[in-house]
Amino acid sequence: MSSADEHGISVDVDHNPYLAEGAGTVDAIVTITVDDAVAAAAAPAERVEVIIIDVSTSMLSPEGKFDAAKRATVAAINELVDGTYFTIVAGNESAAPVYPADGRAVHAGAATKAAALRALEALRPRGGTAMGTWLAYARGIVSQHPGALTHAILLTDGKNEHETPEELQDEIARSEGEFTCDCRGVGTAWRVEELRSISSALLGSVDIVADPEDLADDFAAMMRASMGKTIPDLTLRVWTPAGAGVAFVKQVAPTVEDLTARRVETGPLTGEYPLGSWGDEDRDYHIQVEVEPADVGREKLAARVTVVGGDDKLGEGLVRAVWTADTALSARISRGVAHYTGQAELAEAVQEGLSARKSGDVATATAKLQRAMELAVESGNSGTAKLLRGVIEVDERTGTARLKREVAAADEMALDARSTRTARVRKEEP
Repeated sequence: MSSADEHGISVDVDHNPYLAEGAGTVDAIVTITVDDAVAAAAAPAERVEVIIIDVSTSMLSPEGKFDAAKRATVAAINELVDGTYFTIVAGNESAAPVYPADGRAVHAGAATKAAALRALEALRPRGGTAMGTWLAYARGIVSQHPGALTHAILLTDGKNEHETPEELQDEIARSEGEFTCDCRGVGTAWRVEELRSISSALLGSVDIVADPEDLADDFAAMMRASMGKTIPDLTLRVWTPAGAGVAFVKQVAPTVEDLTARRVETGPLTGEYPLGSWGDEDRDYHIQVEVEPADVGREKLAARVTVVGGDDKLGEGLVRAVWTADTALSARISRGVAHYTGQAELAEAVQEGLSARKSGDVATATAKLQRAMELAVESGNSGTAKLLRGVIEVDERTGTARLKREVAAADEMALDARSTRTARVRKEEP
């Protein structure tokens, strides 16, 4: 079932409502779509962009890396829509303003963009790395603009060595809901899990840019995407009847992101999950609900899912449960549920396989990565399949797989960083 009101946000529910006698688990794929007209009409009062550049000493090597980072920052600044508040931050074991010098965000325009470029030219690397400190600094900037659409880009080339893991996690937790953050690692000396912990909590993306010369295009693309966001924050509100409960809520497209632990209780039967900022786009979510089984022939409303923006209800969909003795009906699995269950398993298999490979457990690594390849091929996730071929070899004749002896660090890190990207469910043939 789907709905869309005058706000133009549609909520489509794909599920098999039929349950066997005694069963109580309902799975549904919920597709939320914001159309271009809604996105255009929802232009935020303010935007704030924070660009955080790693200026630790390691950015000096190899030669040209830091210059590439500065060029990338220029590329991002050039994509700013005039009137957007922006600031550039230098990050090492501390955080300091590059532009403006007073640390406050300033409106983007011809004069301020030119001044920012001059300030960048004078920047020189020194010191270490403390990413939690960088996040705290960014949080201080965006806190001066309540209600704004806030976004940060964080670039690093190394590990978080000048604060404890607990200090970093504390700053990540403090930053949740304050701004979104896209993270990029340049080179291969940084840790995917560190940047993923930031991007995941702050509803952004993580990726590797192995060649510094590719940074400018990547920064420009990230900033263009951010400029396309016009709705600062949407929330998914899930109501379930008495005796029922939500087992999990996961974003499953365009990437896998488990939102279950982010639930905020808003009533005895209702919880809300943050969806972050939106533009003209659609995303898919997998919701699993446990309901009390009913007699054959009974129908229940298992869940009501509502998209909320501020105090406004923007779209709604219903998840039904119908008990039947017809096994042909109850045994069916919706195409969307089957597909995205496989995509979530694919992401998990990649990460577990790479972890086993690092620890020297060849048997587990081979089994997990072979399973990942099977899932990628079956589901049409060509991007992940291509990355997997950089790590394992599969004999097409026998179907057996083996780990490659020589694997480029950049290939392994790219597979890890992009493991949560999913292929959309294929449309049924007419």
